Amino acid sequence: MRCPKCGHEESKVIDSRSSENNDAIRRRRECMSCKFRFTTYERLEEIPITVVKKDGHKEPFDRQKLMRGLVAATVKRDISVASLDHFIDGIESQIRDKGQYEIKSEDLGSIVLKNLVMLDKVAYIRFASVYRDFKDVDEFSAELRSLN
Repeated sequence: MRCPKCGHEESKVIDSRSSENNDAIRRRRECMSCKFRFTTYERLEEIPITVVKKDGHKEPFDRQKLMRGLVAATVKRDISVASLDHFIDGIESQIRDKGQYEIKSEDLGSIVLKNLVMLDKVAYIRFASVYRDFKDVDEFSAELRSLN
């Protein structure tokens, strides 16, 4: 690691620990030439998830878009924004654990619904009514009956 003070290319690690939110490793270093101490952070480089829409165009996965849909589905339910944030982390992890970095919007919606039914059934029905675009009351009723 190049020293930010003198530019020497050799340094030694004095201390290493996880960052506050555990998304990086914080390293204290000392330049082998001028003894200047500095801090570096090592982070995992994540490949972004791409969502393939029904019409075939692609767009980056948008956490905030999913959060808006979940907030709308959980209005007046006892579900905190922090738990929804954790919920979205789980969705992203499931996609990444499969080694997928490109996912069809239909598959993403199915993953969300599968997890949402375990979190809150009312929120599940609200989200499903938008996601599945029920054509009539019979489709909606069938979905309600499937929850029992």
